[in-house]
Amino acid sequence: MKYRNVLPQLAGQQMITDGGLETTLIFHNGIDLPLFAAFKALESDDGLAAMDAYMERFAKIAVDAKRGFVMDTPTWRASARWAAELGMPQDGLRAVHREAICTLTRLRDRFETDQCPFVINGVIGPQDDGYAPARVMKAAQAETYHAAQIGWFDEFGADMVSAITMTYSDEAIGIASAAKTKSMPVAIAFTVEIDGRLPSGETLADAIRAVDEATDDYPAYYMINCAHPDHFAHVLHGDWTKRIMGLRANASRMSHAELDTSDTLDDGDPVELGQLYSGLSALLPHLTVMGGCCGTDHRHIAAICQATTT
Repeated sequence: MKYRNVLPQLAGQQMITDGGLETTLIFHNGIDLPLFAAFKALESDDGLAAMDAYMERFAKIAVDAKRGFVMDTPTWRASARWAAELGMPQDGLRAVHREAICTLTRLRDRFETDQCPFVINGVIGPQDDGYAPARVMKAAQAETYHAAQIGWFDEFGADMVSAITMTYSDEAIGIASAAKTKSMPVAIAFTVEIDGRLPSGETLADAIRAVDEATDDYPAYYMINCAHPDHFAHVLHGDWTKRIMGLRANASRMSHAELDTSDTLDDGDPVELGQLYSGLSALLPHLTVMGGCCGTDHRHIAAICQATTT
């Protein structure tokens, strides 16, 4: 693939991601996603149309803003545990990954320019709950569990993989180790509670150091996702912050517990979120990847681009 192992964001290219795919499909498009599994939308014509329109909107934002686009596959819930709960066999799950990569390849062919490189990013989610896991795996268990999904992304031609909404360091270590075995670039995105700590109680600094020490600094970079900037801005100090190159924040100030029980969408203020990203840019010297998470959509990403344009 064009950017395999040579990612533009590592060379300083400013990139966007999309926003909250799952919350957009559910609350804006009225599409049912059992277990928050976005890949289930691929099973209906309405879901396919909604997902295509969603990704095209962000592609156009990237081109208009002269930024690159890290295109995520809708596979946050597409691992063995969740597929089993949804009644999807292994061959069907493999086909989901193949189709996701093919779809993003077509999108790249349509919109990419020399100024706006597009990167295909294979998304990996946690084996358990993304806010409060009931089962915590050891690093070796996580490596075995996530190896299949990473193998499919490697087989079908993703440029990189990202572990999104990691709640503790051992699972992130396992994913990074599995990616290292395949020589697949990997980004690790941790989520934090309102106190700036991971749901495990670890600090961001300690979690990043733990993964780097266990994998010889293998992750290409780290991200923070699924938390409002007010929840983590106060902990962003020290040399370790140089490893953070991406942000996918929520516009909502709700805690994870509040978000988990809310049946309405809190999409916050897109303009305010853009301004907060501008402030965070001063704290994160290597920040090149900016996007959103739960509740955010194209309005938030456009506002982020406008507020952080130099």
